[in-house]
Amino acid sequence: MTQYLMEGERETINSLIEESILEAEAKGVKVFTLGLLNQGEKLNNSGELFIRRNPKLKVKLVDGSSLAIAVVLNSIPRGTTQVVFRGNFNKIASYLALALCEKGIQVAITQEKDYERLKSKLKSVHAQDKLVFSRDYSQNTWLVGEGLTKEEQTMASKGTLIIPYSRFPPEKARKDCFYHTTPSMLTPKYLENVDSCENWLPRRVMSAWRIAGIVHGLEGWNVNECGNEVFNIDKVWEASIRHGFSPIMKSFT
Repeated sequence: MTQYLMEGERETINSLIEESILEAEAKGVKVFTLGLLNQGEKLNNSGELFIRRNPKLKVKLVDGSSLAIAVVLNSIPRGTTQVVFRGNFNKIASYLALALCEKGIQVAITQEKDYERLKSKLKSVHAQDKLVFSRDYSQNTWLVGEGLTKEEQTMASKGTLIIPYSRFPPEKARKDCFYHTTPSMLTPKYLENVDSCENWLPRRVMSAWRIAGIVHGLEGWNVNECGNEVFNIDKVWEASIRHGFSPIMKSFT
């Protein structure tokens, strides 16, 4: 994993990914899902680099962002009126924040540049009023990306629900807060011999980013999901449920 953090290794990593994509293309593969480490925004702009380099690609590249967003949206308890974003702000966080504002939930953004960028994307006055710039720690629901620090966690109120939108889980620093899993779903019962998809997830649970590729293939969607774009969030969620994937139900009472 260390090499993914080194800027000098990016071209080597991307060359290996591109080689795999072209090999899949030659074999007639319809959908290619990018692995959790292989779709970084700094690495290759969530796969957009490969589309730009190979504009005639027939295989569709899927980074799975839309399903990750859908899973997080459906993990927020009903009745929630406000959330705060902490950790690194990225593509998934942007779409999450916009969707929550449109749903009438107050969204607190802790970085001014992210706040201003999101504000310009909200179309209705009602939605704009739901977006606030705040460095307060009083919210009981935190949506967190990579980079969440232990120091930040110490400022959370007792009983805070921490829901990652990150690909990898935060290091837990509190025993009196509730930590949700990274975006993931239970696999269908008809899938056999399924162990854990990632070493931090329970058995028969798969990351949303991986499920998205499976669903795209099952549905025959002839579209890429990479770069700054996401697929239809409601559509991919409904299709995932229809194909037997199910939400992870957790009690936070």
